[in-house]
Amino acid sequence: MAVKDIRSQLGVLVAFIAQVIATDTTTTGAIIDTADNDLGLMFAIDCSDYTDGTYTMLIEESDDSGMSGSTVVAGDQLIGTLPVIAAALSEGDAMETVGVISTKRYVLPSLVSASTSTGATLSIIAIQKAELAPVA
Repeated sequence: MAVKDIRSQLGVLVAFIAQVIATDTTTTGAIIDTADNDLGLMFAIDCSDYTDGTYTMLIEESDDSGMSGSTVVAGDQLIGTLPVIAAALSEGDAMETVGVISTKRYVLPSLVSASTSTGATLSIIAIQKAELAPVA
């Protein structure tokens, strides 16, 4: 069997550390720098301890590292649709994912929560594939 090395070709970052969201708000994650990762970016969302609420992903992009002048990523720049979380994941379940083809260097994921009272614990992982492997 051929040896296949996926680890050296993907970069995995914490974009949104696991936290309880128990109010109707927009909770922002980390700004992801897409420099040297011309082949795309994917976000995966995990949800546990769900009791109520709906959590919709929002993705913004900017050429400024502080996200000044950011705009919402257009639908035609998405691979798939923006995830909407309304239940916890069980062990072995596939995470909700969306791919992003950004036209800007920096990307910021957020979760917009609605109808929450006790909420859920959510996290987002960013996965990048470099044009030139290995990923630093």
